[in-house]
Amino acid sequence: MLHPWRVQGRPRPADHARGGREHGHAGPGDRLGRRPPPPPRLRRPRRRSALPVVLRHHTAQRFAPDLLADRDIARVDRRFPALTVLTLLAPALIGGLATMSWSGAVTVFFWASLVRVAVLHHVTWSVNSLCHLIGDRPYAARDKSANFWPLAIASMGESWHNSHHADPTGARHGVRRGQLDISARIIWLFEKAGWATDVRWPKPERLADKLNPGYAPGLGRGVRDPR
Repeated sequence: MLHPWRVQGRPRPADHARGGREHGHAGPGDRLGRRPPPPPRLRRPRRRSALPVVLRHHTAQRFAPDLLADRDIARVDRRFPALTVLTLLAPALIGGLATMSWSGAVTVFFWASLVRVAVLHHVTWSVNSLCHLIGDRPYAARDKSANFWPLAIASMGESWHNSHHADPTGARHGVRRGQLDISARIIWLFEKAGWATDVRWPKPERLADKLNPGYAPGLGRGVRDPR
């Protein structure tokens, strides 16, 4: 699970979890049931760039001690600079060798390294900005989080943000009928393979308690288990 993380140019795993938990989200460990999320702080809709989140230098000790104690995640965290350089230069090397030209290397570096990282980060930032401004809000949450369907595929289901904030430890965010959640399917496959344990699937009765007036339950098939 950690290799695609670095291939996509994301921040360090522990630092990313720290940022999410500080914002009031459940971290990766929480989604797999290792510990409950910390008490949420006061949250407001984001009307500015999320770039400062990436540039913060706060320690992850306070918000992600469980991840820092995980040997596999800590190993990736320590090798962050080398993995970053590798995943940026590897596409250029492949492109150069495939075309036997500098132009091929530069072209592949532009599209497979720079554009890839830029698109991924902007999708992530859009989830934490657009999904707090516009969209559908079927569930009661302590902020302005919303479900924004245009980002569902690009964000692998993370744009069902209102559902995520209503049930932050749930492994599936696309809980309503017709909501595609690629991440939940991957977690389900990992669970079946024995790579993920104690996964917390959403409970229909828990979601029903948080349903806003005027909305029908409308839960998708397999909310508890996406089979």
